[in-house]
Amino acid sequence: MAYDEHLADRIRQVLKEKNIPAVEKKMMGGLTFMVDEKMCVGIVKSDLMARVGPHKMDEALSRDGCRPMDFTGRPMKGYVFISPDGVDMDDDLNYFIELALIFNKEAKSSKKKK
Repeated sequence: MAYDEHLADRIRQVLKEKNIPAVEKKMMGGLTFMVDEKMCVGIVKSDLMARVGPHKMDEALSRDGCRPMDFTGRPMKGYVFISPDGVDMDDDLNYFIELALIFNKEAKSSKKKK
């Protein structure tokens, strides 16, 4: 299992309920949901990854199961991992997705490769 399919279905459902079009891309050995061509949320193994932005890091990190995203061994600014127990409840999953969607509006997309 590369990533948690059940969590992927839950994310799809939340985005559908919010009428947010997203493109799914396999990335980092998991699945990433791109909103407006920008990384928004994703799954790495069984953890939720959320791009919450630097100004919401402390708020996000105060939640159970949330830690800085350290995919490369060095924390990535504005990104967090949330363990399965931190998104077990739908309200918790919605919270992190909403934080990521709010930041997504101001986030810059990556430069396109030629």
